[in-house]
Parts: sequence; structure tokens; C-alpha cells
Amino acid sequence: MSHFEASWEVNQHQLIAGVDEVGRGPLCGAVVTAAVILDPNQPIEGLNDSKKLSDKKREQLYDVIQQQALSWHIGRAEVEEIDQLNILYATMLAMQRAVLGLSVKPELVLIDGNRCPELPYPSQAVVKGDSQVPAIAAASILAKVTRDREMLALDQQYPGYGISKHKGYPTKAHLAALEKLGVAPIYRRSFKPVKKLMES
Repeated sequence: MSHFEASWEVNQHQLIAGVDEVGRGPLCGAVVTAAVILDPNQPIEGLNDSKKLSDKKREQLYDVIQQQALSWHIGRAEVEEIDQLNILYATMLAMQRAVLGLSVKPELVLIDGNRCPELPYPSQAVVKGDSQVPAIAAASILAKVTRDREMLALDQQYPGYGISKHKGYPTKAHLAALEKLGVAPIYRRSFKPVKKLMES
């Protein structure tokens, strides 16, 4: 736990829910969020921002978090909601769903980033929270593993786009495949590269 900043350790007696999202930037698939309340009596070793962990480590921690957390819940906003609301509001909605799905009521919700969704609990945004707050780090791991697994499933369903490699992000290879194969139903039509293709 040593790499987490001490300032967030002060409220350990409080039930803190950490919230994070994965999938704001990709051209396809849902945006996935997670909310986690860790058990102060069972600290989990090795928690970190999911982007700094190997796939194998993330998968291991995913199981440990689900077993040892006091409560956790996955929230999401689908492609249709992203296109309807825009990605920012869809992300806020997915975060709301994650927090409201917790079986234990948090006393404080700490959200990775610089803004909070509307919640019935006190909440605070923490910039780079996934490397400062253990509960946010745990949420980032659950959200990332969940979305990555969904991307592997979509790759099976829609072969040729290379989704298992780029996870939906707009890489050069992805944009080339999109141009060649056309826009599948899993694509976010409000995103510029997809919109452009649909208009051409």
C-alpha cells in the first residue's frame, strides 16, 4: 500500500467507495464503471492503477477484490446511451449505476477524475485517484478486466476489426479495418471517425 498517499489513509474508519471508468476513448462497446468498498480489515496487496499492472496481475486481483471487498458493483452505459447523451454524461450515468448498485451504503464516494456524478452520498473527485486511493485502484481493475473480457467476446462476434488487440481504441489498424468492413452495430456513431465514415 505504500505508494498510496497518506492523506487518503486518514479516513480509514469511513466506508469509502472508490469509483473508476474504462472505455471513454474507444470507438465501440460500452463504457464500463466499477464502484468498490474495500474492507479496512483485509487490505489487498498489490493494488495499483490498472494501467500499470500486467494482464495476469489484473486478473488475479480481480478475483481477490471480488472475494474480499465489502461491496462492489459494475455499472455501464451502452453504445446507444453514449450516442444519445454524449460520452461524458454516459460515463456519469454509468458511475451512478455502479454506486447505486452497491449492497453497502458508502459514507463517502471518491471518484477518479475531475468531476462527480449526482449521488445521494457525499462525493469528491480525485485527479489521478487510481494511483492515490486504494478503493479507486480496485475499481479501475474491476472495470478494466470486465471491459477487456467484453472486447474479447466482441472480437469473436465481429471478426476482422482486431478488437481483441486495440480494445476499440482508434489505432491506425482499427481505422483501416473500419473503413474496409464498415460500421458494425457495436460502434459509437457520435464519435468523429465513425460519424465521418457513415457520412461518406
